[in-house]
This record gives sequence, C-alpha cells and structure tokens, in this order.
Amino acid sequence: MHPVPLVETTRGYPGAGHAVENIHYGSVAVVDTRGKLLWSAGDPGFMTFTRSALKAFQALPFMLADGPAKFGLTQAELALLCASHSGEEMHLRGVRSILGKIGLDESHLECGCGVPLYYDAVGQPAPQDAGWTPLHHNCSGKHAGFLAWCRLHGQRTDGYVDFGHPLQQAIRATLASHAGAADLPAGIDGCSAPNYAMPLSQLAQLYARLGQGRADARLGGVMGDLFDAMTGHPDMVSGHARTDLAYMGAGDGDWVSKVGADAVQAIGIRSAGIGIAVKIADGATRALHVATVSVLDQLGLLDARKRAMLEPLRQPQLKNVRATVVGDIRPVLRLQPAKRA
Repeated sequence: MHPVPLVETTRGYPGAGHAVENIHYGSVAVVDTRGKLLWSAGDPGFMTFTRSALKAFQALPFMLADGPAKFGLTQAELALLCASHSGEEMHLRGVRSILGKIGLDESHLECGCGVPLYYDAVGQPAPQDAGWTPLHHNCSGKHAGFLAWCRLHGQRTDGYVDFGHPLQQAIRATLASHAGAADLPAGIDGCSAPNYAMPLSQLAQLYARLGQGRADARLGGVMGDLFDAMTGHPDMVSGHARTDLAYMGAGDGDWVSKVGADAVQAIGIRSAGIGIAVKIADGATRALHVATVSVLDQLGLLDARKRAMLEPLRQPQLKNVRATVVGDIRPVLRLQPAKRA
C-alpha cells in the first residue's frame, strides 16, 4: 500500500475556473482502542515519525512515578508537558513555574531557542532582536517535564536529551511495556530529544486509548490525568489561533488532539472510542488540516456547530502578497472501510 492523493491546491482566475496545481499525497488510519482498523486512506501502516504527537506519551515515566503530585504541578502545568505551545506569556509563566517547583531555571533547558509559534499563527512578523530564550521554544514544557523526572529520580540533568540518558531509556521502556510500542526506529527531534517512528495505525491507537482516559485498560489513571489536562487546557497545549485549540474547542471535551511537525495529526474521540492519525507524505502542513477536517466530516463527527468552528481549516483560499485570491486548498481523500476478515 502507498500514500494516495489527500489534498490538492488549485490556481486560476475568479469566475474562470481553477486548475489543479499541486497534489499532496498521504495516509490516514482510523482505529479502535484495540488497534482494529476501521477506516483508512492510503497506507494505514505508513511508518511515521510521531514528532510532537508523542509528547503525552513521553511524559508517561514521570506520570507513572506520581511526579505531578510530588512536585505540586497544576493541571494547566501538566498540559504544558504535552504541549507545542505558542510562547505566549501564559506559556512562559507556566514553564517558569514548573522549573521553580523542581529547583531549576531555564538555563537547564536543552531544547534550544526558537521564535514563538504565536507569530506564524496570527500572521504577524516576529520582532527583530527580541532575545528569545529556551523558554520560548514550543517544546519547553515537555523539557521541563523531562527535567522534573530527572530531579524526581536523582538523575543528572545535563545531557537529559541524549539517547543513552536514563530518562530516555525510561521513555523507551515505558513505550514498550505500557504503550505497546517496542523496537521503534529512532531519530532526533527538532528540540534535540529522541523521537520515534511507528505505523500510523499504532499512533492512532495510542490516541484512541488516550481519548478513553480513565477507562483505558492499561493506564487508566494516568491516561485520565493527561486527557483531563489536555482537554481542560487546550490553550496551554497550543495557543491563540492554533489548530489543536480549534479541534479540542470543537470537540468540547470529547476530543483530544495533538499536531506534530512535518504534517502529523492525531486525535482521540472519546464518545466514538476511536483514534485518528493523518500524515501528509511530503510534510506540507498546509495540506494537513484540510485533510483532517475532511476525515472528521466523513466519519460523521461534525455537526453544524463543529463544522462552523472548523470552517477556516476546511478549504482555505490561497492568496498572493496583494491579498488577491488565486486558488484554494481542497480535500480529495475518500475514506475506505476496512475489509472484514
């Protein structure tokens, strides 16, 4: 099986029709909590680097050790451990608070510095010479959680992103024993921490389980805490004008959502007992959310209110620098039901 066309971009003149200019291929997997494939497009087993969609599960060793309670983390701070935040003041304040509770500061973060995602999200140029620090990196919440695990277990905090560090060994062991993800291909993520590739359907299953929260058979309490934090504070998981905030807002406490770099999206739907994972093969984020909204619609998950909330993502217009509409980005994918055995 191979990726298939999921999204097209068009170009033309208003009133004169549009021609297809680009085709974005990709794959979709929709599974239940046991991993049974229900619907798909392209290759549901496509080996996919999970990128930031893995963050909630990278927090599992800290969660299983009752770390949040031992350090007194709030639910909003727990959401930051799972976040690709926008670097807004609420995010910076939250990460500082986590670091303060574990007796460290931003100098211990090994994620590097990055321009806050806020500016791309709202379509504004980032200030020049703003003096960005590791706090502004969208992964600083995850890294604060990494450091908290180190402090909890008396492990060295320097080099915590190294593949051989006890923290990273614990993450791999936990993914294998509690998340059913063993012997995964490894790589280095944008924030310098190890990241892992898995079949798209396996990522979807992780989100089906996360969506069930405390009802998850293996990790009920921990999954419940993560689900409650993410759905209770979607603004901390993402930020103003961001897509995960839009999905979880539309889901109104029923959907848990996390995007990953290079066009990965995972969503768990509590009421339906399913997980959805989408990957655009060429890594084009502009195609990702058009495909994702189409999947949600084809699965019958969008009522009038949800459809209206996600309308800006459904088939966005393409404009040039003079704000002239030159085309659009439109879904062409068709979900196929899984074949019965």
